[in-house]
Amino acid sequence: MNYSTLFQTIQAYAENNFPDTVVATTTATTTSFLTKDQVDTFIRQAEQRIYNSVNLPVMRENVTGSCTSGNRFLTTPTDWLSTFSLARINADGSYDYLLNKDVEFIRESFPIPATTGAPTHYAIFDENTFILGPTPDADYTMELLYYAYPASIVTSGTTWLGTNFDSALLYGSLLEAYAFMKGEKDVNDNYVARYNEALAMLKQLGEGKDRQDTYRTTQARVQVR
Repeated sequence: MNYSTLFQTIQAYAENNFPDTVVATTTATTTSFLTKDQVDTFIRQAEQRIYNSVNLPVMRENVTGSCTSGNRFLTTPTDWLSTFSLARINADGSYDYLLNKDVEFIRESFPIPATTGAPTHYAIFDENTFILGPTPDADYTMELLYYAYPASIVTSGTTWLGTNFDSALLYGSLLEAYAFMKGEKDVNDNYVARYNEALAMLKQLGEGKDRQDTYRTTQARVQVR
């Protein structure tokens, strides 16, 4: 299901065209108007709800960068939300994974910033920065595997979620739309049930089947009676 189909399906289910909302932005000299469909907001809210409920491979991002000698801080990517792992890549290509700790641990364990070495620990310093311990003694290549929101179907037109699990996206969007409409409880309850059913199947895929193979884990079996 692409964006256009999803948009029209939400309108059809809700029996509501959701007229555009006009938002005025005023500066010292001019006033500009931005027209925004409510449906886009419903879709984005549904995507956020899903991506914070299920861990999917499509949410994994990978980036390499460098930490600088004498600088104990490392900048996070702009779309970074949380970390899967942070590794130091050595000259021979081997990986040493840093241990995640609190800022207080880094400050106490590596109290003198001028004391340098190969980083072995890191902590989230703020929303834009990691703090490393010890302070790097050289410029090291670092690899960060992290969690980020995929591009929204609103802006990209098609997404993994829309193509492979449109039921979760549709019913999640309808929940947001029906809350906006202050709709009838029985209809809302039906949307909740359908959404939870779709989410359970998506969770089984993202956090079950995607985390195993038949080499070490046997295939799922249904008991024969």
